[in-house]
Amino acid sequence: MKKIGICLVALLSFTATATSIPALAQAQEVKLTLGHGAAPGNPRDEGAKRFAEAVKRISNGRIEVQVAGSAQLGDDVAMITGMRTGSIDMSLNSQGAVSNVVPEYAALGLPYLFDSAEHAWKVVDGPVGEELAKKAEAKGMITLGYMDNGIRHTSNNKRPITKPDDLKGLKIRTPPSPVAVSIFRALGADTQQIKFSELYIALQQGAVDGQENPVTNFYYSKLHEVQPNLALTGHMYETTPFLMSKRTWDKLNDGDRQSIRTAAKEAVEHQRSLALADDNRLIELLPTLGVKITQVDRAAFRKATAPVIDEFAKSNIGEFVQTVTAEAQKLR
Repeated sequence: MKKIGICLVALLSFTATATSIPALAQAQEVKLTLGHGAAPGNPRDEGAKRFAEAVKRISNGRIEVQVAGSAQLGDDVAMITGMRTGSIDMSLNSQGAVSNVVPEYAALGLPYLFDSAEHAWKVVDGPVGEELAKKAEAKGMITLGYMDNGIRHTSNNKRPITKPDDLKGLKIRTPPSPVAVSIFRALGADTQQIKFSELYIALQQGAVDGQENPVTNFYYSKLHEVQPNLALTGHMYETTPFLMSKRTWDKLNDGDRQSIRTAAKEAVEHQRSLALADDNRLIELLPTLGVKITQVDRAAFRKATAPVIDEFAKSNIGEFVQTVTAEAQKLR
């Protein structure tokens, strides 16, 4: 009888422990890492921080996100590879780098496609963005939203730029974006790809004459210290895809996924508002820091870069190019 009682107690104890295992697993915190390549203070960095704060609040402290900025986890290309293999959880990445894995992203950067950042947001927040998300998922990445990387402009240390001919012969750094490369080749510049984290030194040492970026990247990465001429070419728009490793995503429960989606929406709205305000503020600030800002002959630049649109309309993403251009026209 005594032996039966001991066995019964042991069985009950084992059952209680076994049934508590799922509850303990459920209570464990989820720890994630979010990487990006922007400098501190950049709207992309602020958007990342807002996401980390929001998801912790929304999940009641269950989900902790560590933000690793300034390319601590590698450049954009390396972070994409890391997400696809599952070694990196999330990234606020660049449109150009992502287009090397999801070629359709290149269509968003066609020259003079969008009238403004707000115009571009309308397009990516609709069917175009949904289609890109499907294609990204097929490549192992879940799309959480589209932050802003702004309308891009051109700087150099040789001369002010007002017309396409002024770019001829200049060595211009572009991101690993096939559209950006085609745009500057159409304008007569020599293009070179250099990691963004190495761009300041490359400009300082004269490895390249200039570069192209939105004014937020230009300012927060201190490129204005080595680039006295900034031309408001407005040649292309770039989004910042907010991506998550599908391998990480698949390990989460439905509640955690919803918390992440909700926090991402909040962070995207916050980052976009900061980016828009910074564009206007920095264009006024930069001349006080010694930067000569020039307006350009926009019609001449449109004409010079028009062959780039034809080039991509005939490429393997031609059908998607038509979709994006039609949507951009509809939402004007």
